[in-house]
Amino acid sequence: MKNILILGGGFAGLETAIYLKKQKFNVTLVSDRDYFYIYPTSIWVPTGESSFKDVCIDLKELQRAHGFSLVIDAVQSISAKKSLVTLESGKVYDDYDYLVVAMGAHKMKHKGLINTLSICGAPEQSLEIKERIDALIEKGAGKICFGFGGNPNDTSAVRGGPGFELLFNLHNKLKQKGIRDNFDLTFFAPMPEPGKRMGPQALKMMEVFFKKYKINKSYGKKIKQFNKKSIVFEDDSTLDSDFTMFIPAGDGHSVIKKSDLPTNNAGFIKTNDFSQVVFEKEGEVDDTMPANIYAVGDIASLEGYDWRAKQGHVAEVMARNVAHNIMQRELGRTDFKGYHAHLNILCVMDSGDGAAFVYRDEKRAFMLPMPFIGHWLKKGWGVYCRYSKLGRIPRIPGM
Repeated sequence: MKNILILGGGFAGLETAIYLKKQKFNVTLVSDRDYFYIYPTSIWVPTGESSFKDVCIDLKELQRAHGFSLVIDAVQSISAKKSLVTLESGKVYDDYDYLVVAMGAHKMKHKGLINTLSICGAPEQSLEIKERIDALIEKGAGKICFGFGGNPNDTSAVRGGPGFELLFNLHNKLKQKGIRDNFDLTFFAPMPEPGKRMGPQALKMMEVFFKKYKINKSYGKKIKQFNKKSIVFEDDSTLDSDFTMFIPAGDGHSVIKKSDLPTNNAGFIKTNDFSQVVFEKEGEVDDTMPANIYAVGDIASLEGYDWRAKQGHVAEVMARNVAHNIMQRELGRTDFKGYHAHLNILCVMDSGDGAAFVYRDEKRAFMLPMPFIGHWLKKGWGVYCRYSKLGRIPRIPGM
């Protein structure tokens, strides 16, 4: 069987490895972490409702469950033309039949970003956020600001949902402790209507959440810099903050920007609908470059509707498609599957005391409140994610 090298151990990379092994390929997965991190449920680590261990799955356990080869190392460079991948340890791969790039995205740089922490950043930051919140709770009062940013070169690279969720969960934690009135909670974003991509109904319902939870808003001002105790906007106005949680927009991975892979203006890898990397020269396909490279997940340019957003379930659709498409190529067939037909926004936005089901595609957009039970449904999804990834319970089709 052919050898397939997968770079990245997140939702996209792991799903690709699992489904390619089902096709009996020889699969090697390279990850810079020795665990798979369940980002959607990490919102409960800062509030103490979940431990860090609760949102991690040992990649060695996943390796044993599915049979792929595992290398814990970081990618140093990629040369498509030379069919060469070099890892930071010095190990070189030059004998793969297919390459799947799934290393995720890097983050937009903001002046003073070191003065913030992100729930969508390095996994360890969830624990640092917990420490900062716990310190303010011990103090008994404070000003806390949560926000997210955008990438003007790629509007799909924004990720604000976890920021909303964590803030709502923090509100409920403070309320349960009887100290909510001692804290000023503020949500900020440079766009005038953050969350608009979820649809008009969802946008209106978000207003209901903010009024109900008495959360302040600061929208429509570009961020100039972050200080230790404040956020400075482009008009030099400031927002005082004892702790700032900020989710920068995604940006092209530094390894990709230095490679010879084709990228869009933001540095995300250009692919066709089948997630195959397509090299062009003067508007035509460049046949001198390899056709055996695929890119899935946040590292890939996501084409389509204005409201499109990089999400884990879309990354997994791409991954399953790639496994199917590679097998089609090996069988000499052309029944390829594309991701565009599956583009949608889908999430359960948790609030600590409930949740809301959010959905949008090209035909409809809605948010469905799920008081109380919604919180436990998302908790249940976390359990499902763990045990289905490990192959201990059946996968629900399409999930």
